[in-house]
Amino acid sequence: MKLDRFLAKHDAMGGKNARRLLMEKRVSVDGNLVTDGTREVNRFSRIELDTRVIQESERAIYLMLHKPMGYLSATMDDTHPTILDLIDDPDRSTLHIAGRLDRNTSGLVLLTNDGRWSKRLMTPDKKVPKVYLVETSEPIALEAVAAFAEGFYFHTEDLTTLPARLIILDKHHARLTLYEGRYHQVKRMFHRVNNRVISLHRESIGSIKLPSNLAVGQWRPLTAEELQTFHVTSE
Repeated sequence: MKLDRFLAKHDAMGGKNARRLLMEKRVSVDGNLVTDGTREVNRFSRIELDTRVIQESERAIYLMLHKPMGYLSATMDDTHPTILDLIDDPDRSTLHIAGRLDRNTSGLVLLTNDGRWSKRLMTPDKKVPKVYLVETSEPIALEAVAAFAEGFYFHTEDLTTLPARLIILDKHHARLTLYEGRYHQVKRMFHRVNNRVISLHRESIGSIKLPSNLAVGQWRPLTAEELQTFHVTSE
């Protein structure tokens, strides 16, 4: 939401009074005086009029987790442990998952309470690359590289997958880059080339990589540099 619109709605002061307060340099956002009414603000913005706080900022949370196998990408479940069970944070109940993984898939998972950030991260139109290390039961045929690059038609969804990059590392291992996240997509794609995935591990989402020093089951906040990769302008 734009700042002038936020002010106009506050205490029903109206647009004229909002513009006057901005011109008189009486409004601050996150500790900085603001005169531009088009400045974007949201629930994470601290907004002050003179010395009075008219909106306290909520705590924005952005985390990465090294997901173990056997954990559900869910916030709660009556049968299986969930990845939220691994997060020791007082506000963990506000988190949602940006980029789920199957229960038996390990690797990088991102969690946040910022819906706009996660939407930008996971919307297929943004084509954010997601890189996986794949182990297969059968040797990976060289022809699979071209097949993954061409895409596969999924009858159930009536769609063709976006071109994916498959790099064969050895007979049974490959690195796969996807630009979308369909249901059981990796397993279904390998099934089309007469193979079966026996282990799957996500290494990165965009430029955010799972660090080698983050042990399985551990989590940490994203750094400022990692966040900048997926900066979202507030509404």
